[in-house]
Amino acid sequence: MVTSNSVLENSTNFSGNIRTRLKKRTLLFRYLAEINLIFGAWYLYWRITHSVNFDALWLAIPLLLAEIYSYFGGVMFTIGLWRPVERQVKSFDKMTPPLPKEQWPTVDVFVTCYNEPIDIVEATAKSALALDYPPTKLRVYVLDDGNSNAMRAMTEKLSLEDLQSPLLQREAERIDGEREGLVERLQELDNLLPDVQAAEQFLQAYSDDYSKHTVVQFLQSLRQYVLGIPPKSQNLKERLKLERQLLEEAIYEKEVELVELSRLRYIARPKPAGKPHHAKAGNINYALFEADTSGEFVMTMDADHILEPHFIKRVLPYFYTYDLFKGKYESNRVGFVQTPQDFYNLPQGDVFGHSAHLFYGPILQGKDGMNAAFYTGTNAIIRREALVSVGLQHFSDDWAKDENRLYEAELIGGVSSISITEDMNTAMRLHSAGWKSVYHNELMAKGLAPDDLSSTLKQRLRWSQGTIQVLLRENPLTKPGLTFWQRLQYFQTMYSYFSGFATLVFIVCPIIYFFTETIPVKSYGSDFAIHFFPAFILNRMTFLAATWGIPARELWRSEQYAIALFPLFIQAVVSVFTNRPIKFQVTPKQRQAGIYVRLVWPQLLIFGLTILGMLWSLFHFATGSLEYPWVHLLNAGWAIYNLSLLWSVIRASMWQPPADA
Repeated sequence: MVTSNSVLENSTNFSGNIRTRLKKRTLLFRYLAEINLIFGAWYLYWRITHSVNFDALWLAIPLLLAEIYSYFGGVMFTIGLWRPVERQVKSFDKMTPPLPKEQWPTVDVFVTCYNEPIDIVEATAKSALALDYPPTKLRVYVLDDGNSNAMRAMTEKLSLEDLQSPLLQREAERIDGEREGLVERLQELDNLLPDVQAAEQFLQAYSDDYSKHTVVQFLQSLRQYVLGIPPKSQNLKERLKLERQLLEEAIYEKEVELVELSRLRYIARPKPAGKPHHAKAGNINYALFEADTSGEFVMTMDADHILEPHFIKRVLPYFYTYDLFKGKYESNRVGFVQTPQDFYNLPQGDVFGHSAHLFYGPILQGKDGMNAAFYTGTNAIIRREALVSVGLQHFSDDWAKDENRLYEAELIGGVSSISITEDMNTAMRLHSAGWKSVYHNELMAKGLAPDDLSSTLKQRLRWSQGTIQVLLRENPLTKPGLTFWQRLQYFQTMYSYFSGFATLVFIVCPIIYFFTETIPVKSYGSDFAIHFFPAFILNRMTFLAATWGIPARELWRSEQYAIALFPLFIQAVVSVFTNRPIKFQVTPKQRQAGIYVRLVWPQLLIFGLTILGMLWSLFHFATGSLEYPWVHLLNAGWAIYNLSLLWSVIRASMWQPPADA
């Protein structure tokens, strides 16, 4: 069972409000990683200098390049895991010293949707309204990019139900009681006005005659004291008029509080034809700039995620630092806090490889240790000041290049809109502007994962294309403001999406050998074994040390999909580099029924050719015409490994839910 460290160690027995420490077994991982990289470099040196088959350079060179690519990808991956940190935090209402509730910040929850089923969005909105946070400081917005009448009606109905809830009824009674108290004070003040005017005249007229009288002295002193209280006044009548004005403003504020008690609101932006709308990024940015939102912090949620009530209280402490000299809490430079993502509809065995404990565990913890945690678009809280300031700066840069983009200000000034994966690029921009990031490893929201292969592939293709778009449009290696480690972390993610080409080389080499006996490596004997197997075994040991606690089955499924989706990664690279039109596609939230074998025809082709090649070798072995049986056996082992990787996506293409599901 995989759980986050904050859940396992939710103790508050530590000084301060936040504790950060290296993840357990990090030193073991570092020791193995160093040995692994040395042995990997040794193997690569041997491959370059002693094993290239110059009689088959057309195959030897691609394999060598694939191995070099994989080694440097492994180096960057290892560096990314070098400093994984675990964080513990005290809830916002348990901080020491405590922060008075009247100073708690306002929070806007953005539930982004497009064409999702009404009941799914309604469940998400209800969970957001159930967040344990003062109702007057929480707003939930359904950002409906589909402008659906049914979605609007659902939001209005749910908003009315929320207003009638005991929580808001109590809040309304409190506010109304405070308003009534202010109204009574105003009436008392109005009753005082005639008497105060007469008293003022008396004190001015008889101040000399009764100057030594105790009562007159007291009244004179009281008058001077009242007039000296800011804002200072010339006389009591003027003072009372000022007090009356302040009371009227306070009463108006209470009336506004009553009106604003409606916490759930609906926003649908206009989408004029012929103009770019920037998909999810434009939806969020419109809410930031054009709609009536003003929360100091913004929580972004996908339409299908159910929140735990304590989400906000567990995250907000990261945005504040207690100043001992000033004796108060002050905002720090943390721009956003990301939390894990998980799903409540995964089929048994996680057929589609959605479990992401590797990414939302060691990988993000490692990035967090280098102030390079990613924003993943949901289950996160962002400081509005950071998002708006960075967004507007980039918009001004875009406008300087093209003044025609002025009409897009409300759509691109905030969340990045240069890619269909707006989340990662937004984090990179925040980091480049000097804002810090935090990864809080506590699961506090679960959503729906695509439960058919077609939807899964659409989602993975969007991630791949969007990441490569960012590489071409805002290369982290040349982007000002990023630290060396941040550049490396962003580039490593982008680099990984080019793996499809290397994977293709790795899986076709055994097939080519079975049919032609052409080998890319000159030596498959003891020399090869001495160099390859120690590096391979150390690589596996290092990976296991880094991913300790994650079920082996999940790690295997992750590896399967990393290899089996090679056609998708190649498609993503080619589509972006050839400037093909790429549109943001919303991941379907309901199962798309069907068999999707046609979507995995490249994998099926490789799978079939591999089996045919093995049968061909077996035939030659049976007839006694196999010249190098041990080389064939070695390639057969390699081929079986490839088949086990490819089978995952082939099986997923035919998977159907149980009849009783």
